Order: sequence, then structure tokens, then C-alpha cells
Amino acid sequence: MAWVDLHSAAARGDLDQLRRHWWLKKHLINSRNKDKQTPLHLACMNGHADVVRFLVSKNCKLNPRDKYKKSPLMMAVQYQQRECAAVLLEHGANHDHRAAAGNTALHFAALVSNKSLVELLLEHGANIDAKNELGYTPLALAITERRKGMVEFLLQKGADVNATDNHERTPMEVAAVLQDKDSVKVLLRHGGVLNKGCLGEYAARAFEELCQNEL
Repeated sequence: MAWVDLHSAAARGDLDQLRRHWWLKKHLINSRNKDKQTPLHLACMNGHADVVRFLVSKNCKLNPRDKYKKSPLMMAVQYQQRECAAVLLEHGANHDHRAAAGNTALHFAALVSNKSLVELLLEHGANIDAKNELGYTPLALAITERRKGMVEFLLQKGADVNATDNHERTPMEVAAVLQDKDSVKVLLRHGGVLNKGCLGEYAARAFEELCQNEL
């Protein structure tokens, strides 16, 4: 089928072949594969910024979402393809779209602990305190993944140190439940607070033991 060639060319970064298929089948530029991915998704995943520029120049859809509701921008961020992400953002890609679990592109940047991508997204207006379906901000998500450097970086960039999740837990409480002393230290320096009522008796005692030399 024609769409297979178009998707394959984008995935390989074969710009010459893509141009040939574009002129022959230009209505397929937004076609979907079995995973509901467009050629733009595949070019972003594989880091082919020249292909991304070509597709964008031909007015492809910037924000189509695949079967997991991931946009091309999310794929570029997840696979740490900064140049592709930059091209999309420069042309107005939506950084606020939500994937299946409610994560934004900034959540994905925090998950892969890529400071350059976080900075790029923030420069284009991404919400540093956006919440996913669990109520986790990128900061809270970074804590769950034990990304100490990213936790510090997000706080330096102005993340809300006490934003609560769906269970009214602050990032400090998330760190306490995980017994993550490194994150606790960072959060304390930035004014993180604890609501012991959200932790339960056992977790509150564990937190006190964890922080006995810090508080």
C-alpha cells in the first residue's frame, strides 16, 4: 500500500523518497499506520529533523495523536530528539496535549530527565505545573522516577514545590512514601512541606526517621 512507503520513508529519513511519494500521493501526508501514527510521528521518533521540516512545510497536521494519544511532539521528547521538537514548537505544535495517562510533553521530558528539552518546552510556554491523571506534576513524576537532578532543575525553574496530587499529597509526601532521602533534601531546601495526615501513621513515622537529621 502507498501509505507504507510514505511511513517507511519518514522512519528511515529518506527525504528523496518522501518527496517522490509526496508529489505522487500528497493527500497521504497525514495518513495513519496500524498504531495510528503519521509520517510525522515516525520522523520525530527517529530524529529526522530534515524530514520534519519537509512535512511541516507541506502543511501536515502538527498535532495528530496515535493510539496512545501521543503527539509527534511527545514522541520527539520521549526519544530525546531535541531538534525535531524545536522545529515543531517553532511552527506552533501544541505542548499542552495529553497522552493516555494525562502526561504532557513536559512530563515526558521530566521522565527522560532531559534538562535541555524541559528548557525548550518552558521557553515555548509549557505549564511547569501541569497535572496528569494522578495529579502528578512533572516535579512529582520526576520524584517517582528518582530523577534527583531533574527535581532540582524543575524547582530552579519555578515548579510549585507543594503542588498536591489527587490524594492531596505534596511532592514531599511522595518522596517520603518512596523513602527517597535525596529528593527530600532538595525539597526541604526549596520550602517543601509535609501534611502527615495524607501519609498515614506508618508512612509518617518512616518520614520522621528518614528526615531526623534534616528537619
